Amino acid sequence: MTTSHHLTDRPALIRNRARAEWRGLELFLHEDAAEELQERLNEVNKRFTSPALIAPYAAPWQAVLPGAKRVSDTDVLDLEEGAHDLVVHAMCLHWAEDPVGQIVQAARALRPDGLFIAVMFGGQTLAELRAALAEAEVAVSGGLSPRVLPMGEIRDLGALLQRAGLALPVADSVLRKVTYENPLRLLADLRAMGETNALAGRMRHFTRRAVLAQAMAHYAEHFAEPDGRVRASFDMVWLTGWKPHESQQKPLRPGAASARLAEALGTCEIPAGEKP
Repeated sequence: MTTSHHLTDRPALIRNRARAEWRGLELFLHEDAAEELQERLNEVNKRFTSPALIAPYAAPWQAVLPGAKRVSDTDVLDLEEGAHDLVVHAMCLHWAEDPVGQIVQAARALRPDGLFIAVMFGGQTLAELRAALAEAEVAVSGGLSPRVLPMGEIRDLGALLQRAGLALPVADSVLRKVTYENPLRLLADLRAMGETNALAGRMRHFTRRAVLAQAMAHYAEHFAEPDGRVRASFDMVWLTGWKPHESQQKPLRPGAASARLAEALGTCEIPAGEKP
């Protein structure tokens, strides 16, 4: 028996996305992220003329990035070195086999003082579904199998920017809570997003009916809102970094400050060990 060392089954991910497009996409989270991207770009005092977009679906981003070069999130990105002043990695970095490699390639495609922005699902995404599936599978079959993609925490994801050599790195997140009539509606939305199970280590047969039934019952019992609808969490993590350039601000060396903090705050400085 051969053991796969890959996280993602890329052909399965492509099939999931193609099936979602064929049946009808549900991209409200992508649309929300595109609106957020527009707001973030508005806060940057710079006009971008040659953007690139790394995304599984182009439609939600076209109004924000008209004329952007769109590339697929393959292991080797179809980006030319130094060709862009903005690269946006949109809602697919969580599936990357090598997320640092993806960011390094995006950084290489930037011109000096170019901007990299990524938005992806973070570690709190689908916490309710994870708990319900785990509880049901342990109860019915006595074990666990990979069912939901493990997603990075914001602190770890933010560190990727520095590892990729980007300057002025910033990582932040927005926790979006969506409510559904029942848990099955959530599963339908995940299929319509192309976000169903594409883990390389997943079980290759249909989930037992007893596991699914118990998971849905557990979900409805433990994650219901006062109005009877069930909630689902989507952790939207944003990563921002700049291609280094001599014009950018740089932190001072320790001890290089020319004024005391007490003076700036208009207060009295008390030596360590003395009582105020």
